[in-house]
Amino acid sequence: MISKPIVSLEGVTKTYGNFTALHATDLSVGEGEFVTLLGPSGCGKTTTLRLVGGFERASAGRVVISGEDVTSRPPYLRPVNTVFQDYALFPHMSVSQNIAYGLSVKSNNVPRAEQAARVAEALELVGLEGMADRRPEELSGGQRQRVAMARAVVRRPRVLLLDEPLSALDVKLREGMQVELKRLHRELGITFIMVTHDQTEALALSDRIVVMNKGRIAQIGSPTELYDNPSTPYVADFIGAANLLDAAPAGPDGGFTMYRLGDTLIRSAQKPSLALASGAMLGIRPERLLVSGSEVANRLSFTIKEVLFHGDRLKLELMMRGVDKPIFAELARTVLASSQTETGSHLDLYVEPSDILVFTGGHAG
Repeated sequence: MISKPIVSLEGVTKTYGNFTALHATDLSVGEGEFVTLLGPSGCGKTTTLRLVGGFERASAGRVVISGEDVTSRPPYLRPVNTVFQDYALFPHMSVSQNIAYGLSVKSNNVPRAEQAARVAEALELVGLEGMADRRPEELSGGQRQRVAMARAVVRRPRVLLLDEPLSALDVKLREGMQVELKRLHRELGITFIMVTHDQTEALALSDRIVVMNKGRIAQIGSPTELYDNPSTPYVADFIGAANLLDAAPAGPDGGFTMYRLGDTLIRSAQKPSLALASGAMLGIRPERLLVSGSEVANRLSFTIKEVLFHGDRLKLELMMRGVDKPIFAELARTVLASSQTETGSHLDLYVEPSDILVFTGGHAG
């Protein structure tokens, strides 16, 4: 429950002819939060962001920002600013002119002296002092991204919207900019709403994540909540990775519930009442498969099908007797001998009952 929402969507729907891009959606974002809309292409996340920013008009429902109904207001009359995926910098303007542009338009008309002070402040905030006179083509991708951020924050919006802001950067630069975004959010103290399809980015940056699927919200929660307690197989597979496996309930066993997975009985620490279901899907995260376990850990026997080298970790594609789909494990290289990583060899791994996710009446996708 958000005690003081700054952005609220109330039954917001967006249709294009016969196609519904966003079904009736309720969402509240708190003042100063960093909220990420996460999902695959076509899930409705960008539509939601554009509805908040005023670049799309809701077909039904209300958009409320700072307690005011802004559903019918254009972008420039909303207390928000947007960092676009392609940065949208003016190539004929210098860095300082790009940043100052939003302050000079008629709707703002900030005095020149204040414009200069704000631009200098924004340049310092994003670490681009000394680059005020450069043109966008003279900057790296990361520097252009910083200019776009400075241009967005110089107007001091109540809400900053980020549309896939790091997608144009290479992997190492993107990781560095994640740290910068986190710092900017903390220093500015304003609300960030970001769209991404990158789960790692969402987990690293967000206070809360809104997982979307087919124009609807699938689940909302903190990164830890979504990772540890996904409500559906879809969320489990999108937040992190999960081996999703059909299983048959086999009754209670003390404080555990037993499931038959292929030819193996496996314990889950989830509530025994789930054993009454006619069928279930188990979720096992690749990193939760271990080379050793506690006394109650489940031992699973595999044949190695493929090994992928990931630096200090190995990703193993495994087959389990009686299970008709591969199971993936991620293990540190140091815990396995070279003889244990040969294709076709046998490998026993363990998973703790508390690390088995159990779903009923659902499937991934």
